[in-house]
Amino acid sequence: MKLSWRIILLWSLPIIVISFFLWQGFLAPTTNELNTNIANSRMTYGRFLEYLDMGWVKKVDIYDNGHTAIIEAIGPELGNRIQKIRVELPTSAPELINKLKKADIDIDAHPTKNTGALWNLIGNLFFPILLIGGLGFLFRRSNNASGGPGQAMSFGKSKALFQMEAKTGVVFDDVAGIDEAKEEFEEVVTFLKKPEYFTAVGAQIPKGVLLVGPPGTGKTLLAKAIAGEANVPFFSISGSEFVEMFVGVGASRVRDLFKKAKDNAPCIVFIDEIDAVGRQRGTGIGGGNDEREQTLNQLLTEMDGFEGNTGIIVIAATNRADILDSALLRPGRFDRQVSVEVPDFKGRLAILEVHSNNKKLDPNISLSTIARRTPGFSGADLANLLNEAAILAARKRRANITIKEIDDSIDRVVAGMEGTPLIDSKSKRLIAYHEIGHAIVGTLLKNHDPVQKVTLIPRGQARGLTWFTPAEDQSLISRSQILARIMGALGGRAAEEVVFGDAEVTTGASNDLQQVTSMARQMVTRFGMSEIGPLSLENEESNPFLGRGMGSASEYSDEIAIRIDKQIQTIVNECHAQTIQIIKDNRVVIDRLVDILIEKETIDGNEFRQIINEYTPVPEKYLNVL
Repeated sequence: MKLSWRIILLWSLPIIVISFFLWQGFLAPTTNELNTNIANSRMTYGRFLEYLDMGWVKKVDIYDNGHTAIIEAIGPELGNRIQKIRVELPTSAPELINKLKKADIDIDAHPTKNTGALWNLIGNLFFPILLIGGLGFLFRRSNNASGGPGQAMSFGKSKALFQMEAKTGVVFDDVAGIDEAKEEFEEVVTFLKKPEYFTAVGAQIPKGVLLVGPPGTGKTLLAKAIAGEANVPFFSISGSEFVEMFVGVGASRVRDLFKKAKDNAPCIVFIDEIDAVGRQRGTGIGGGNDEREQTLNQLLTEMDGFEGNTGIIVIAATNRADILDSALLRPGRFDRQVSVEVPDFKGRLAILEVHSNNKKLDPNISLSTIARRTPGFSGADLANLLNEAAILAARKRRANITIKEIDDSIDRVVAGMEGTPLIDSKSKRLIAYHEIGHAIVGTLLKNHDPVQKVTLIPRGQARGLTWFTPAEDQSLISRSQILARIMGALGGRAAEEVVFGDAEVTTGASNDLQQVTSMARQMVTRFGMSEIGPLSLENEESNPFLGRGMGSASEYSDEIAIRIDKQIQTIVNECHAQTIQIIKDNRVVIDRLVDILIEKETIDGNEFRQIINEYTPVPEKYLNVL
């Protein structure tokens, strides 16, 4: 296994430091240690003078600047053989040298070698040299990674993912669910392949196309498919890669990107998440960001400045078109805005067919059924749904993906992971009444969405869930539909009040009440569905820039605010009273449904409606809902 150079350097540094100090402290030889090893025994200075007077001293070696002597002596006390003895000399003994000379004794002085200063110098220089060497090594590595030595000043170069042969591997057949957007780009592909069709009649292809839509709808995938279909060079870069800490770097990268594009025209330049660099200039506290604004100015100049970029088509993607600078959206730059919305039923079915090609599905699974049960899902959500189902099937060691894994995956994507089942207790029965309250009110109201299933299996933060199948078209909602949704959301609280009494009402309806209040307020302030009249008193779109909307005054007077609060309270109270009445009128079937739900933990929507239909008529359109 090949180790990373960073790991090797990290482990080598402490080993080098420890080895250095061990060598300096224990292995490096010193004068004192050498002299100590030479002498076999010690002698006092007075005894040394006696030996000197008796003529027993033959040789004297002086060390440590006259502080220590190693003598060679012989005498009866020493067994009449020469021995080396260590003697500590006093600091002031000038007569000693004269005595030694008179006695004609061999004297040898050994000056102290000043090795301490050398080791101190080496120790002081060791860490700075090591630090400088490490920085140089890292700098060399970074230079080599960026293209070799001499590239230290190339941080302004573009990081575009350049593909000369359009090796995206994606074509229009791989993109499903956005047929309208694909039709918009077919003429772009035709222009790149055969531009003479357009130039013959004086037509000019748009210089830029902006893809706008929610996350996960396939904007990036569509851009790759355009390059794959046209078989032209493809430049891909994210808007965030332009903006750096240093002012001017982003503009340099824009120039470099378009220079490469001109050299390889015709081609496609794709900028993902362009809102990171293209948001309105001069916004925010302090007047904006100089680096981002310079980058945007350079981008505006390159797209439609003094020099035309013939053959270069810029495609950008964003889900925040409202914050883009107006100069970026004018004709001549991004001439067209193509909306890539969440797919409808036919689009979801086509997306499921694409993503199920490499999945082993049970033959009994109907993709149309899955498509009908997933309104509001984007292409990324549907791909994740099938992937989660495949993971669950593999976990259970199944050969194929069954409808059970599909159902569990839908629940997991929407509500979260499955929790621990509830034990049979008062809390479980209360939750069952709460969920049945939602379901029965939603079923008996003809303008409410049909019930898909009711379950007591916890998911995420919810202890129980009631699933409704929303209608396909949610763009226009009537007043009766909003009131039905308010009553359906109040069904859980109403069931708790009727069955257990006001004293036993729980906090389980807190999220429901937030939704109820929000819907009632929108009826009054935005949709004109109250006694105040057809007035829009609040704007849905808030200003996204901190600083512009700060301190903005209310759009209506205090008197209108009081009337708004009263109208909201009136709407909610009327819906609450009607919901209570529905619960009281259907108490018998509610008790039966609660017993079934506690026993089975999940009731399918069709089964639920059949049971209710035995006691009270269910709206005809709900009897055969999938």
